[in-house]
Amino acid sequence: MRKIVFLWIVLIAVGVDVFADGKISFTASAPDAVAVGDQFRLSYTVTTHQVRDFRAPSIKGFDVLMGPSRSQQSSMQMINGKTTSTQSITFTYILMATAEGNFTIPGATITADGNQMVSNSVQVKVLPADQAAESSAGNSGKNGSSTSRASSGTSVSNTDLFITATANKTTVYEQEAFLLTYKIYTLVDLRMFDNVKLPDFKGFHSQEVELPNDRRWGLEHYKGRNYQTTIYRQFVLFPQQSGKLTIDAARFDAVIDKPTQVSDPFEAFFNGGGNVVQVKKSLLTPSLTIDVKTLPTGKPMDFTGGVGEFNITSSINSNNVKTNDAVTVKLVISGTGNLKLLSNPEMKFPEDFEVYDPKVDNKFRLTSAGLSGSRVIEYLAIPRNAGTYKIPAVKFSYFDVSSRSYKTLTTEEYELHVEKGDGNASQTIANFTNKEDLKILNEDIRFIKQNEVALSQKGAFFFGSVTYYLFYLIPGIAFIVFFVMYRKQIAANNNIAKMRTKKANKVAVKRMKLAGKLLAENKKDTFYDEVLKALWGYISDKLNIPVSRLSKDNIEEELRTYGVDDVLIKEFLNVLNDCEYARFAPGDDNQAMDKIYSASLEVIGKMENSIKH
Repeated sequence: MRKIVFLWIVLIAVGVDVFADGKISFTASAPDAVAVGDQFRLSYTVTTHQVRDFRAPSIKGFDVLMGPSRSQQSSMQMINGKTTSTQSITFTYILMATAEGNFTIPGATITADGNQMVSNSVQVKVLPADQAAESSAGNSGKNGSSTSRASSGTSVSNTDLFITATANKTTVYEQEAFLLTYKIYTLVDLRMFDNVKLPDFKGFHSQEVELPNDRRWGLEHYKGRNYQTTIYRQFVLFPQQSGKLTIDAARFDAVIDKPTQVSDPFEAFFNGGGNVVQVKKSLLTPSLTIDVKTLPTGKPMDFTGGVGEFNITSSINSNNVKTNDAVTVKLVISGTGNLKLLSNPEMKFPEDFEVYDPKVDNKFRLTSAGLSGSRVIEYLAIPRNAGTYKIPAVKFSYFDVSSRSYKTLTTEEYELHVEKGDGNASQTIANFTNKEDLKILNEDIRFIKQNEVALSQKGAFFFGSVTYYLFYLIPGIAFIVFFVMYRKQIAANNNIAKMRTKKANKVAVKRMKLAGKLLAENKKDTFYDEVLKALWGYISDKLNIPVSRLSKDNIEEELRTYGVDDVLIKEFLNVLNDCEYARFAPGDDNQAMDKIYSASLEVIGKMENSIKH
């Protein structure tokens, strides 16, 4: 028995890896922001138990209320047959902020496993005390906390919860990018948004900034109050016309959990002091006016619409080729601005070159200053005759937003030497947009074939025969049929409302296909956005009502007028509510997304069979 126990001890000792990576860390942590009068924790954690000589730094700007207290942690886990254990010791201080400002707490020192280590320093921003909290404390005659509190009762005031819409620039030029930010400020427990209606950004080209799914909340002092804040949505906008352009108000229908007090002491004890009720509140952001200036006069002849800060380079695949060989000139426009919206510069090849449409490859990412990256343009041409040619330099002009002036960049000029090829009648080259497709060249001139003339018998004339008349009759009938069908199609296309209604299901299915791809990629926010666009857009097209004028109330009324059953109307509204709720609800994201996707497809199909026009 002793041998078995001893064997087990040896096996466990061999299988346990004390540290997963063999490295010891010593880190400090504290909140990024606190308010004057707030208490918070300053912690130092070292990943070993073999420590001594812990020395805290000089802490200035804060009162030390307690510490350092020492706590020890150990854990063990087995993954794929490998057992790992972690050990750590944490030294904790309780501090209180006494003055506003930005403070740096230097790193502490410790001796761990015989080695002296220094932790990182931490930055703490101390905000002013909340004015409402100070006023409440002054009226009661007691020292109160500086933490912000919401209004009492079941109502939510405009200062308890609101959303701001801000632009980092309000005066821009045409095509100059600026950042629009929707930010939440709250003193209450915001659960979700039941409905969100953003403006259509008329007059702007918009692109949404992709934000992380786990939004980070932080403390911010705003108009005398200390709010929990986070960025909800961001868009980069490119104005497409000059003048005073207005960004309309956005609407957010919020659902808030509010605690309520109860008079029964027993119920208060077992319910944690009170009950929680859900309160709904509609939030409207103020509209914004953007002053868009016209681009200055004196645009260069080769201006292609670029606004930002750019650079251009060029290269050629070879300066020595043979006739019928492909010549590729590559232009790379890099920088930051409206890369997606600018036109391709003109590349002039010699007249007897066969020129193909350019291939464009966009390699950029969205930033607050616009699209940053590069636009790669490949021009392909084929020389047909031998000789020495010059491919002139390309001029690229753009409007520089930093200097507020036009700038012209010039690429290198190339001298191309073309030698005579082998002269085959049929040569092939790869299409540079698809290397697997081959195009046959030099087949426009064919050889004259001799002794292969088919003679007809005397008296067998084509003129006046049945075949002769059919050659006239059949094209005439086909033209009349085509003309009648074409007129009907024009009449149908002129009826815009009818065309929107007819194509509503097709557009919705296309959006749901994109939502299916986002589901496979597990992109939660964009998935729910696309499903909501499909549902709202389908009803908008089917009922011929703009999305901005739709609400869940008038949808129900309009669908009844089209003969839709009440059960199906309720099912459609439930899918809308479930989709908006699931976006912010915790839990199994994949299961919820699958359920919403299937329900949306099903209800759109039922609506298509029920709406009567």
